[in-house]
Amino acid sequence: MRLTVYLAGEIHSSWREEVKLKVAALNLPIDFVGPMEDHDRSDNIGEEILGKQPSPIFKDAAASNFNNLRTEILMKKADIVIALFGEQYKQWNTAMDASAAAAFDKPLILIRNEAHHHALKELSRKAHATVETVDQAVKALHYIFE
Repeated sequence: MRLTVYLAGEIHSSWREEVKLKVAALNLPIDFVGPMEDHDRSDNIGEEILGKQPSPIFKDAAASNFNNLRTEILMKKADIVIALFGEQYKQWNTAMDASAAAAFDKPLILIRNEAHHHALKELSRKAHATVETVDQAVKALHYIFE
């Protein structure tokens, strides 16, 4: 059995590569998908497809439409979602993706440190598992195959 895992969360650090390397080291049959990691492409995709927009608000709206389309398709095809709430970056997209996973009834693993416990308590209750580290999330994936 192969699983597809959607990796939701900020796109500025290397946490996805860390997950992929640790999963590869365990030789788990997992494919990964996730949001567009090229920030400029993500911000500009609306204008790339539709042409120049009349204002930054319309530019953001156009980009959001295509990013939401991409996210929904990939997330719905995924078997499980891992959503990382990190320390350094704003977490709006992570919260939206984790909420969407719950709404789509996708198995969800949240990664968040103890400092985020209170702020994410409702979302943690919707997740199938809440962990504090990438290592713990990878161990949860590994357990599926035991």
